[in-house]
Amino acid sequence: MELKKEIDNDMAVCRLSGEVNIDTSPDLRKLCGELIDDKIKKLLLDFSAVNYIDSSGLATLVEVFRKMKHYEGRLRLCNLSEKVRSLFEITKLTKLFEIFDTEAQAKEGF
Repeated sequence: MELKKEIDNDMAVCRLSGEVNIDTSPDLRKLCGELIDDKIKKLLLDFSAVNYIDSSGLATLVEVFRKMKHYEGRLRLCNLSEKVRSLFEITKLTKLFEIFDTEAQAKEGF
């Protein structure tokens, strides 16, 4: 997995690519942990280049969500492929996460 981070004022956009799995989720946890330590208020994760996510990746996202919620930060996800989105739907995580079709939609009102 490859991670690219852009920070603009109080919002960070992280672009993920490849697979988010047991081998790569620690990298995602580390990156998000750094942003959480900095108390970033808005975090947008762009999944446009992610072709797979496993349970450890989902668990990492839940952990990030909870940590951000603790200090009133917000996490949004965008550009999920049909395959990745279906995993969020099956696990009912669509009720927890704010998921948007495009980055522009995710940034609107953020």
